[in-house]
Amino acid sequence: MARSDNITIRECASLEELAACVRLQREVFALPEIEISPVRHFVVTKNAGGFTLGAFDRDQLIGFVLSVPAYLRGERAFYSHMTAVRSEYQSLGIGQRLKWAQRERSLAEGVRFIKWTFEPVKVRNAFFNLEKLGAVVREYQENFYGIDYSMSPEESEPVGLASDRLFAEWELESEKVVQLSNGKTFQEARSAVQEIVIPIDWYRLIKTDAKTALAEQMRTRAEFESGFSKEYVCRSFARDDVRPRFLLYKD
Repeated sequence: MARSDNITIRECASLEELAACVRLQREVFALPEIEISPVRHFVVTKNAGGFTLGAFDRDQLIGFVLSVPAYLRGERAFYSHMTAVRSEYQSLGIGQRLKWAQRERSLAEGVRFIKWTFEPVKVRNAFFNLEKLGAVVREYQENFYGIDYSMSPEESEPVGLASDRLFAEWELESEKVVQLSNGKTFQEARSAVQEIVIPIDWYRLIKTDAKTALAEQMRTRAEFESGFSKEYVCRSFARDDVRPRFLLYKD
């Protein structure tokens, strides 16, 4: 069983370490080979002012987060293109450690804002991004990457769905992010004005009832677009076994 005792976070600097990121990316995301980011992408990112942080179990790379330099909202920022953790290490908080290390490195470089995408229909990702990290969401993009042939651990064949994405906005010095970074909890003082319920288990729904999965994707899309058209901001996620849901607020 994997343990977190000997895991350290540091920058991936050598070509060998960046090549290990490519191999881990292939293993974790199970994407078609044409969609795998090559070593050159990591090298160019580093030379353009970005960085890749790796999680190492002794000398073995078991996770990484890639930070691409960007200019967003009129300021220097990072676009967090990928965060990957090897499957046997995914319940040890490695992803969270990588993200907090990314925040610390960004602040040290004078960057206060990071952005990335995530899928609107997966409970674990939603809870992690909004409640563990304190990101907020103001934008929904339909079919962002084109048809997404993602594969669940239970499937033998990929399932094609529109690659709808939410954009996580990580304001590194916001009150919620600062409190969470210090190991404290945060509770929204206001009441939500809209709730968007998502499936409890998206992978299982795709496997057992693809038509319902597609209908749920379209419903979720319509509800987010309706909320964002009113300038609501998604700031929280309520995770439970019956109605996992995003919570939107008047900004």
